Amino acid sequence: MDSESTTQARERVAQIWRQSRDWVVRLSLTARIMLGLFLFAAVLVALHTAFNAKNASLHLTVQHGFRSADISLWVDGDLAYSAKLSGSVKKKFGLIAGSVQGNLSEIVPISSGIHQIRVQVQPEGGSAQQDTVTGDFTANTERKLSVSARPGNLSLAWIGTTAAAPASGPTGFAHYASTVFLTIGGSIVSALTGFALRELPAHIRSRQDGGVKAQSTAAGQ
Repeated sequence: MDSESTTQARERVAQIWRQSRDWVVRLSLTARIMLGLFLFAAVLVALHTAFNAKNASLHLTVQHGFRSADISLWVDGDLAYSAKLSGSVKKKFGLIAGSVQGNLSEIVPISSGIHQIRVQVQPEGGSAQQDTVTGDFTANTERKLSVSARPGNLSLAWIGTTAAAPASGPTGFAHYASTVFLTIGGSIVSALTGFALRELPAHIRSRQDGGVKAQSTAAGQ
């Protein structure tokens, strides 16, 4: 039964391949070029996605002194996480009112490599505070970033790790290649869209003119 199913699957794949090949052969040269460029752009976008796979984690821990605030985290300029912060007054010895305290813990997926992390805290009714730090993330690992946010003071620190090293060759090249792939893919898609918008009306008019001529010929007969 398994052998028969395998044979049927192979025959089905071969049939689909023949039908696709015949369809491509019937296309005009311009259409085939456009199809090839579109497939090439799809491959570039897929490579960009592969290079930017989120295979590491950023463990964000926040200690703050605000009753209410917004926190935002950017990775290489792209917003990766945002949330509300809330705090309450903690009493000392259960009797004396102390300062406002609050905390937050969140895991943020991130791709491996060296990234610039920017954190901003916007207190309710106050001025925004932000700080930036660079971190090197290895695949399938987690790095913990401690954020201390108090009125007038925001600091970031990696916990249990050393300072981030300068960008290495492979990591920097991977990030650069990913950006190039996405840029080229986007340019190809934009060019194909512009070409389609420019040529489609003419193609529709030619089809309509052909239909009118065919009707006129049939009427004359």
